[in-house]
Amino acid sequence: MMDGAQTILEPMSRITEPKGPVFISGAIYRKRAYGANHPLTIPRVEIVSDLCRRLGWLDDTNFVESPQATTDELTAFHESDYVEAVRTATSVGKATKEQRRCHSLGTIENPIFPHLFERAATSAGGSLFAADLVARGGIAVNFGGGTHHAAPGEARGFCYFNDAVLAVGRLRTLGLERILYVDLDAHHGDGVENAFAGDPDIFTVSLHEAGRWPQTGDTGFNASAGFCNLSVPRGFNVVELSFVADYFLKPFAAYFKTDAIIINCGADSLAGDPLASMGLSNGALWSVILDLVKMSPRSIIVGGGGYNPWTTARYWTGLWGLLNGNSLPARLPADCVKILGDLDCDLVDEEDRPDTWLTTLADPPFGGPVRNEVSEIIDVVRRGWQPPKEFDEMKGRSYVMA
Repeated sequence: MMDGAQTILEPMSRITEPKGPVFISGAIYRKRAYGANHPLTIPRVEIVSDLCRRLGWLDDTNFVESPQATTDELTAFHESDYVEAVRTATSVGKATKEQRRCHSLGTIENPIFPHLFERAATSAGGSLFAADLVARGGIAVNFGGGTHHAAPGEARGFCYFNDAVLAVGRLRTLGLERILYVDLDAHHGDGVENAFAGDPDIFTVSLHEAGRWPQTGDTGFNASAGFCNLSVPRGFNVVELSFVADYFLKPFAAYFKTDAIIINCGADSLAGDPLASMGLSNGALWSVILDLVKMSPRSIIVGGGGYNPWTTARYWTGLWGLLNGNSLPARLPADCVKILGDLDCDLVDEEDRPDTWLTTLADPPFGGPVRNEVSEIIDVVRRGWQPPKEFDEMKGRSYVMA
């Protein structure tokens, strides 16, 4: 378990009094990463920045260049020899056999590439700075974060430093006690769950696709360990997400009375992602995220997975716009259409790219019934936690059950 008291604080000098959501990013995301034949070679964070600027939603009043996490900050959770291994492997350009064996560096999954240490430290530094910003209240967004699989001494699942774990530690050193972490990525947020298992004031919730790597996170609510997993079936649809949100996510968030919430909005849970088989729309995810943000005085949004550049960019761009109270355009302006049209991805065939991925932000509405497997998930979770009446959000809503 991480000891938050070890975190080294930095003075808040970049934005002294944020008046609204703050977008944290860095020039490092414009540099090619992960090498060839890797799902994360696609552009993501930089495309969101470009779209938001062209839509008039991002400028110097709400954009902050992300700092890099220092060694002292990284070793608040990560082992010092691991941090040094990432640094030296990046400098040399490859990992040794020992670094592969001990730290899973230099593998197909977690390759060594130019600027790796800078990029991973910037991802972590962005979430640490987000914690600094929201300590006084508000919302901070770090789409370069969401590296939820990284372990104390090991790279895992394309993740090198666990920015969410570090951000939780920073929030605690700033005096915040109860923190809720909600993971909407298609893959189980195992690294964050493991870091805080047994901590009574940190609760992690992960909604993810069953049967996906890392093959952990079976459905269940564990009050003593401080986590809940919602392992949903393939094709998990927008109506099923609304059902799960109404029957568990929203009532639990209200009940927990968190001082801060961290939300991993991994885009691989969207229909069309090549590394998962969930069937969600960005509109359904926006709705859940906005509801959760309203339940906390402080919110940190991190990016997570997403291996389709069009669906990922549209999801995160629209989320930033909505967090700022903007209306989404029915059709994107020509310069935004060009940005999306210039993207490419070997994992998504041309015939599977609808025109709406280039011309709109919001996915068209689609739905489906609530299948028995999904209602059974709520039954299992509610055997572990039955919401007190005043926190139950069902309010008589009816759902079509399969």
